[in-house]
Amino acid sequence: MELLPDSIPVVFLAAAVAALYARVASSRLRPGLPRLTALLPVIAFLAVAPMSFSSPMVRGFSAFMLAWLGAFKVALLAAGRGPLDPALPVLPFVFTAALPVKLKRRHGDRPDAAAAATIMPSSRAKSVWLVSCAAKVAAIAAVVHLLQLKSLQLHLYVRLALFGVHLYCFLDLVLPCMAAAGGALGMELEPQFDKPYLASSLRDFWGRRWNLMASAILRPSVYDPVRARAGKAAGVFATFAVSGLMHEAITWYLTLLPPTGETTAFFLLHGACCVAEGWCARRWAERGSGWPPRPVATALVAALVASTTFWLFFPPLYRGGAEEMLLKEYAALTAFVADAGRKMLRYG
Repeated sequence: MELLPDSIPVVFLAAAVAALYARVASSRLRPGLPRLTALLPVIAFLAVAPMSFSSPMVRGFSAFMLAWLGAFKVALLAAGRGPLDPALPVLPFVFTAALPVKLKRRHGDRPDAAAAATIMPSSRAKSVWLVSCAAKVAAIAAVVHLLQLKSLQLHLYVRLALFGVHLYCFLDLVLPCMAAAGGALGMELEPQFDKPYLASSLRDFWGRRWNLMASAILRPSVYDPVRARAGKAAGVFATFAVSGLMHEAITWYLTLLPPTGETTAFFLLHGACCVAEGWCARRWAERGSGWPPRPVATALVAALVASTTFWLFFPPLYRGGAEEMLLKEYAALTAFVADAGRKMLRYG
């Protein structure tokens, strides 16, 4: 398998052109049906663009960026909400539309050029970030090496745990690198993760620590409208339902196998648990009872997330051959880097 048989730059150049069109159209049309009609071709393009890739991992990750987050951002733009705004400068608008990032805002809700300015991190913060990236690269390399050692005959749950470590390290490496690229271009971006392994409740895990870009998109598009009409519990449950459906779609993009509903069931279960957790927290507060000690609460959250992930989230991926895809992709990446290195030495 070649690493780049697909023209990744061409696809993302097309996404940038679509984003520019969306900016021009939304600057000339008021939010509502006219703007939505003009932006529907962009939403359709973002939904089908990941299918341009033959690489399963590239297809799955681009589905997360374009078919889910990108399409939702453009749909929110049609309603005059969300992280996109035609008042944004061109580069921040395209960067925000095409990638899973969100600009920090400083002057109310309306972004401008000043709000997109970056604050240069301290040298200590840069050092910590570089060490963190190096540790994640090392962890990914170790996981891939262990998965390649067929002689170890690792138990399925051990392989699932290694796959989970890889998933977190990969996302927490790639997404902050995108944020760093935005910083280098003069934009200050919000973080995508905030130490999810320290979550003391499911609401803390999903709402404030894990994949914050997805939370930032689901909140205005699903949670806020449903909560306004049917209450907080309905808003939470609807948010998890939509998240489950989108993860189900990403699983399909990745494996090209018919959906099984397990991924959706995973998020519906966590939505119900979050609603129940909120109800318990309110009752305990009324009675003067305290939340469990933080170490105990963190351990319970980790156990619940891990057990339900092994039960419902990972099986569709494994049946679709995600582990084999992963190893082939890294083998292709290694061959690509080695070949590029030989060419550089030859012509250096």
